[in-house]
Amino acid sequence: MKPRTVALILAVATAAYLVLATWRAWALVTSGDPTAMGLGVAVVVIPVIGAWLLYREIAFGMRTQALGRELADEGGLPVDDLPRTASGRVQKEAADERFTEYQHEVEHSPADWRAWYRLAIGYDDARDRKRARAAMRKAIRLHAG
Repeated sequence: MKPRTVALILAVATAAYLVLATWRAWALVTSGDPTAMGLGVAVVVIPVIGAWLLYREIAFGMRTQALGRELADEGGLPVDDLPRTASGRVQKEAADERFTEYQHEVEHSPADWRAWYRLAIGYDDARDRKRARAAMRKAIRLHAG
């Protein structure tokens, strides 16, 4: 199954959960019982946070995909030619070596979103997801202007 399909299925499931949780929270809030009302208000917080997180992740994915398409159209996407382990992951040593190239590119062009996008790929290949996401957010901000 494609990652985009999985993301869509998870988004629909999360949205369904949010609707049901909000419906149950409303039933508690309107029950008239002070304890149930307090619980209902608490239950409302969960769908609100969930909706915000869902929106944020989908927006991040869409922006990332748009930048990737633009970079591909320009011929600037890195070639996926690194050696892989039996499980399909990029070999750490090769990823670290390629990462150094992307890091130097960002050091020489810190305002170039393309360099930051490639650095995010380098971080991801090197299995540092937290920094990969941060670098991708920086690329998105630079692209937006």
